[in-house]
Amino acid sequence: MKRFRLTLRQRIFFSMILLILVSFALTGTISFYHFKNENEQYHQERLRRKEYAVNEGIDYFLRGQPITENTDSIVKLFDTKICELADINNMDINIYGLNGNSLITSNPELYDQNIITKQLSNSLMEAIYDSPDQLLVKTRNDSLGLNYLSTYNIIRNARNQPIAIVNLPYFDTEDIHRQDLINFLVTLGQIYFLLFLASSLIAYFLSNYITGSLQAIGQELKKIRIGGNNQRLQWKFDDEIGTLVDEYNRMLSELEKSAVKLAQTERESAWKEMARQVAHEIKNPLTPMRLNVQYLERSLKTDQPEKLKEFTESMIGQIDALSNIAEAFSRFATMPELKHEAFSLKELIQRTTALYADYNIHFETDHPEARVIGDKDQLLRVMNNLINNAIQAVPEGQQPQIKVRLDKAEEGAQISVRDNGIGIEEEKREKIYEPRFTTKTKGMGLGLAMVKKIVDSFGGKIWFESQLNIGTTFYVYIPSLKPHS
Repeated sequence: MKRFRLTLRQRIFFSMILLILVSFALTGTISFYHFKNENEQYHQERLRRKEYAVNEGIDYFLRGQPITENTDSIVKLFDTKICELADINNMDINIYGLNGNSLITSNPELYDQNIITKQLSNSLMEAIYDSPDQLLVKTRNDSLGLNYLSTYNIIRNARNQPIAIVNLPYFDTEDIHRQDLINFLVTLGQIYFLLFLASSLIAYFLSNYITGSLQAIGQELKKIRIGGNNQRLQWKFDDEIGTLVDEYNRMLSELEKSAVKLAQTERESAWKEMARQVAHEIKNPLTPMRLNVQYLERSLKTDQPEKLKEFTESMIGQIDALSNIAEAFSRFATMPELKHEAFSLKELIQRTTALYADYNIHFETDHPEARVIGDKDQLLRVMNNLINNAIQAVPEGQQPQIKVRLDKAEEGAQISVRDNGIGIEEEKREKIYEPRFTTKTKGMGLGLAMVKKIVDSFGGKIWFESQLNIGTTFYVYIPSLKPHS
């Protein structure tokens, strides 16, 4: 059964949508309850303002009336005045006696419909007397399904004596409050709908923008080929994606280096195996061939001993040449284990150049105290190969002019071998250290490959500069007194 999987782009998009919806729900809920409380508080304040206006009207009316305390006089006083105040303030007004009995109302239908009672409860009377100010009461009539606010306040005469209780019911609260909430929710829903559309578009483009860069990187990763020409990515922002791009480019560089190293190792391994087999196959028959030729020279009777000697010397020379080739292949196939000993570079180079007295080799140094730790014999092979290459690079009929120099380098020493040979062509320079490559008319092309391997084992570097028909200079850097394992 195939599982349903969302892409990274879809996960980012839906996560942003979910975050938007959760934020809408939270802000909507908070806004709803805040509006509800503010709306209720507004209607309560509105009722108090109306109550204040009614009480001011009653107080003003009582100032012009004789002081009264009995119930009948109160009814007579407010019989017509209560309706005037109700019409002016657009409210129903009820007046109760101090015992809680209804005395007069501006709207008798309130009693007929059992919306309000004619007798106030004892608990309500206690609350009215205990309240230092007007009393605000929320009343719920379950039989009629009606909720409304009421205020109760004590009316006092000119001597500040209580004479009655005035009640102001506020029936518009529930309907107006409900309608206000509906209007608020409709407006909030319209705003949220538009915000949701806009935020969805933004989330869509943001998810595409974020994953587009990752998708581009993914496409480039699919194109990676070992040894191929892999393109670097460019990113202009210093952010997380930029870090990923930098790592991708770094990985490509490491991969290319590893591919080059792997190819070089494979070539060297193939050449070593071939060299080992060639050396073995050549060496086996050479010794008996040499012995047979020497035996033939001693035992064969001939009238022309000079020709026989010439023949045997020629054959032995060819056998020795083949033996030298086999030996060269054998040395390349099996590099001896490095030894670490301290020695003077100057002395080693002087002894090496002294072996080529028949050639015009000049040695000079400004760093006679240079000493290194390494394999003396291996470095001797390096110098022999470089000098031999320099001599053989000079065309026949031209006097070799070989210059060997020892200089001080950063944390080490630098050896240079310069010749006046034919130089190295541009297209051949990349292959100069490959085992099969040679610019000479004779030789197996193993010398420089072996030189580079030895120099690398020292922890050093080798490079060259060359000009056609002018000459080539090889440089070897050797760290001073730093054994390389």
